[in-house]
Amino acid sequence: MSKSYNVLILGASYGSLLATKLLFAGHRVKLICLPAEAEAINAEGARVRLPVKGRKEPVLIDTRTLPGKLTAGGPAGVNPREYDIIGLAMQEPQYRSPGVRELLDAVARSRVPCMSIMNMPPLPYIRRIPGIDADALKHAYTDASVWESFDPKTLTLCSPDPQAFRPPEEKVNFLQVTLPTNFKVARFDDPAHTQILRDMQDGIEAIRHDPGDGTKIELPVKLKVHDSLFVPLAKWAMLMTGNYRCVTKDGPRAIKEAVHSDLEASRAVYNWVRELCIGLGAAPDDLVPFEKYAAAAQGLIRPSSAARALFAGAPNIERVDRLVQGIARQKGKTLPILDETVALVDAQLEINRKKAAAA
Repeated sequence: MSKSYNVLILGASYGSLLATKLLFAGHRVKLICLPAEAEAINAEGARVRLPVKGRKEPVLIDTRTLPGKLTAGGPAGVNPREYDIIGLAMQEPQYRSPGVRELLDAVARSRVPCMSIMNMPPLPYIRRIPGIDADALKHAYTDASVWESFDPKTLTLCSPDPQAFRPPEEKVNFLQVTLPTNFKVARFDDPAHTQILRDMQDGIEAIRHDPGDGTKIELPVKLKVHDSLFVPLAKWAMLMTGNYRCVTKDGPRAIKEAVHSDLEASRAVYNWVRELCIGLGAAPDDLVPFEKYAAAAQGLIRPSSAARALFAGAPNIERVDRLVQGIARQKGKTLPILDETVALVDAQLEINRKKAAAA
């Protein structure tokens, strides 16, 4: 049995997926979430339904049956120093909200190792990548000031590659996994901090689950630790090709449609972003080939969460599109399709903010 850790995770959507895997391995997890979510999780645990290769029916996991302990609550009164590692699994705009902002600052000042599980890399992580002017990218963040207290050495990035959502017909403690890929996390600067990640990786790798028929099966969605800082950035090409191109003048479209309605245009965007990452220092093997992503996108039949939020009236969403555009411009590169996407998102956000101000 690997070492057991106390883990704090801000956010209960992606957070509950990683938490479930950690509970299997015997760790103790506290989720920071909304009151209704906390109430449901504390009363009934969390439920995660995920597809398993070779099985016709998905597997439903009830966290109350797992070896680890799960609790949930709000951001008030939480002491980050009571935890061995902290996960950031909210959407980037949420970190400026009252209560969460103060907790995030306490997390930063505690110097407890912190793993971001966001599509939008926190600004301190960008500071770990050589040759980028992070200060010039503050415009891509909803409120860049929330990251000021972090020491970049204590923060790493985990790519949230698994696709999951909350089915509207289910309770708030339920998560449906649609694409059961792995969480890919970069090392910390401190080897002792990285060892925590490796222990968690090994514990999750060893999981075998009995779905109720007496068999012991391996479950998908692992944690994979990488020495390269660039492995989590493999998501950028996917986001620019699929997630943000779900945004059209006429409303949201599915990721599958965004990628496959014009495959050559998608390939061009994907490979351009891939080359940008290689120019920053990524090895080709750190990144995912277009063909593999395009095949996975065949199963992504819903619009991205960013597109759904945008057309539901959100005044702020994660702007990885602006971040990638800004980094590319620092390197003297532009891509008209990306510029068009950024302009579409800007325009819709402007409409949403005007509506919110008038309400």
